[in-house]
Amino acid sequence: MVNDLNLNPINLYEYEKRAELILPHDNWDFIAAGAMDELTTEKNRTALDALSLRPRFLRDITERSINTSVLGTPISLPVMICPTGGHGIAHPNAECETAMGAGMSDTLMMCSTSSNKSLEEIADAATGPLWFQLYHRGYDLTEMLVKRAEEAGYKAIALTVDVPSPSPKERDLKNHYARDLELGNFRGIGKSEEEISGTDETPGWRVSRVAPMTWQELDWLRSLTSLPLVLKGLRTAEDARIAVECGVDGILVSNHGGRQMDATMSAIETLPEIVSAVNGKAEVYLDSGIRRGSDVLKALALGATAVGVGRPLYWGLAVKGAEGVHGILECLREEVDRAMSYTGQSDVKALDEGLVNIPYGWGSGTTAP
Repeated sequence: MVNDLNLNPINLYEYEKRAELILPHDNWDFIAAGAMDELTTEKNRTALDALSLRPRFLRDITERSINTSVLGTPISLPVMICPTGGHGIAHPNAECETAMGAGMSDTLMMCSTSSNKSLEEIADAATGPLWFQLYHRGYDLTEMLVKRAEEAGYKAIALTVDVPSPSPKERDLKNHYARDLELGNFRGIGKSEEEISGTDETPGWRVSRVAPMTWQELDWLRSLTSLPLVLKGLRTAEDARIAVECGVDGILVSNHGGRQMDATMSAIETLPEIVSAVNGKAEVYLDSGIRRGSDVLKALALGATAVGVGRPLYWGLAVKGAEGVHGILECLREEVDRAMSYTGQSDVKALDEGLVNIPYGWGSGTTAP
């Protein structure tokens, strides 16, 4: 009998199973964990699974295009690497390895403020486009990070806005888990962990909130750079309308894979109201729960320009480094293309209306009579 571990994984779930066998238990729990009861993490999947694609046949779909662009930057498939901290827990070359894998698939990587490698090291390793994800860490540190990102060739700033306070993962508390890898972007600056950390790097999640970011600070942030500004984490039409009034260029609909706030809606459920509120005045993207090419097509059909993956990049890193990251992206590429063929679509940038069947009450909190 052939050992399955000697075969290439054929989907993201197979990468997940192999990564769980490879990674230390506490590292695995950190990656897999959601906030509190992990209801939102589960809902990200169940809400996607509740949607159905409507097949269309007897169409000429010989030539299919799944390439697109985000803020004017071409990518070869509508899937990006989301910003996640601490890739060093899955591979010693950390974010540099991830950047190489994204480049192999000719797509974009968003790099985290909380990366183990510096943003300059990641840029040197990358062959594809990069955005820099920003945690506001006070005016001086934020200005320093934004200017470095622009100088290093990053193409946008993605400001995370949905972490007003730390949210300990109960799995991590039980494991007494603390990451001891350095934060590469703050190497040698002499600041405490509380001042420089992101959402969950420090023991006990002691994260400084000395300078909260509000709508009023967006003008200040935009004055620092000519780069486009994306807000990551908006999940209501009300906030989306304010965002476009403030002139943001993009909105990444995300609930951190359910890692920061439990008992909230899934990302896909909030996508339609945000797309409607934005009304074409900014690009809209989505992450949280994407595992199949059909998930990608569902999000695009509901108005997203592209989607991102987070946890799966760790699985790819653990299994085969850059080749593993490339592998998960290529699995999604093949599945998106196949879903396009079965729904009679030729271009992800020009999908038919009515491509997705939405069950009664989905995303509204109501139930069928």
